[in-house]
Amino acid sequence: MNPATSVRTRRAAVVTLGAALAGVFTGPALAAPATRAGAQAARRPARPPLGRAHAHNDYAHPHPLTDALSHGFGSVEADIWLVGGKLLVAHDASGLDPSRTLESLYLEPLLRRVRAGRGRVYEGYDLSLQLLIDIKTAGDPTYRELARHLRRYRSMLSTCVGGRVSRGAVTAVVSGDRGARVPMATERVRRAFYDARLADLGTGVPASFAPLVSDNWSTKFGWQGVGPMPGTERAELLRIVSSAHAEGRRVRFWATPDQPGPAREAVWRELLTAGVDHLNTDDLAGLEAFLRAAG
Repeated sequence: MNPATSVRTRRAAVVTLGAALAGVFTGPALAAPATRAGAQAARRPARPPLGRAHAHNDYAHPHPLTDALSHGFGSVEADIWLVGGKLLVAHDASGLDPSRTLESLYLEPLLRRVRAGRGRVYEGYDLSLQLLIDIKTAGDPTYRELARHLRRYRSMLSTCVGGRVSRGAVTAVVSGDRGARVPMATERVRRAFYDARLADLGTGVPASFAPLVSDNWSTKFGWQGVGPMPGTERAELLRIVSSAHAEGRRVRFWATPDQPGPAREAVWRELLTAGVDHLNTDDLAGLEAFLRAAG
């Protein structure tokens, strides 16, 4: 990991570059608009949605959000960059495009869908879709801008006031740069929640603030699905999940094996058995098939 000063320098350069380029991008958005029939099919799934399915880097799919919803996913991830007052969605600076904003790819489509779906993302199913927003630029100013954006979508969002949570059709959870934590903690009315790390377990941070804990599988576990999972690692996984659930939090790991095959399925089976709440993938069809078969 680069030193903090290097990270700040890189972020400043990205924001400056992005602002300069914002006026010269001319290509169309990569996401093609969903057809009316396709939107209706996604809104009314033939089978129940999959609350444990998390679409990592969802915006990289041909149709951001729509593709994940067509597979019944209960959680989608968008990386955001604050550039000239806009929240642009991209994995890195080379992908910045002023037409690909958090509003255009996620917030506006979700609001339309919730209105058409009688107050739910999946009409007829009481599931609050998790919108995991991974902040790539400096956390404090980016979150403050995000909070201003979220106010316009308050009718569909879960909120927290004085430690009391009101559940909405969509629950925004903020991940990425840790600088977002301070401005989030000072809000009287908060329309987003914090993605904590395993180190936050046992520290007393309320679940109404941090209902999710996420961490890097590869830095916590050596097992990558080949051969039996070592007993010590299985015990540690169970301990983590038990501790988080006792505090009222959900658990997610990123960087789990994601190449199709027996190793990936072995890891997914261990995660399900241990009670991990969200399985992370770029392979929408693969995870849907696995979870449907698992029952």
